Amino acid sequence: MRVHQVPVGSMQNFTYVVEGGAGGGESIVIDPSWDLDRVRAVVERGGLPVKYIVNTHHHFDHTTGNGALAGALGARVVQHELSGLERDLSVAGGDRIEFGGESLEVLHTPGHSRDSICLLGGGSLFSGDTLFVGSCGRVDLPGGSAGELYDSLFNALYGLDDGLTVFPGHDYGPSPTSTLGAEKRTNPVLRRRSREEFVRMMAPPGG
Repeated sequence: MRVHQVPVGSMQNFTYVVEGGAGGGESIVIDPSWDLDRVRAVVERGGLPVKYIVNTHHHFDHTTGNGALAGALGARVVQHELSGLERDLSVAGGDRIEFGGESLEVLHTPGHSRDSICLLGGGSLFSGDTLFVGSCGRVDLPGGSAGELYDSLFNALYGLDDGLTVFPGHDYGPSPTSTLGAEKRTNPVLRRRSREEFVRMMAPPGG
């Protein structure tokens, strides 16, 4: 599995093109929003048929390119079943997304939004806005929950392999990627604390 990380837009987003199998195998695109010409250039250079467009959650900065890219590439849009947006396929935690001989497991990780997911496989963790390099997604938007984010970080992600490469949804940290082990050692949000302490930490100033 080969991962192409494409910086897009003015909100420091990442879109990912993930190749499956040998060169020319089926691929997926994760979180298309802006600068679709850059994304299509990666696809076209590799001669990659795109099977799915997968959104880590429904927020516009991760989905606004769905329609144009799906139409141009003939791909099907995949989202968590709790998303309120138009899609072709719904997934839930524990499902697998298969493409080009590869498989990514869907981890339901609410907290930033109710429909947030991470994708796990091939030594990679596509963490969307659940986990950033050095931080995590905000919880003060509709559907956000600090308690649920704590559960997602410590029950769904913390016990995974330290060697996983973390591919976040935004370029908000000191590096564009990290490893889960490095985040456990250095990311303040992954410091062991109680759920109540985490909720207090995530509360907005004066809240």
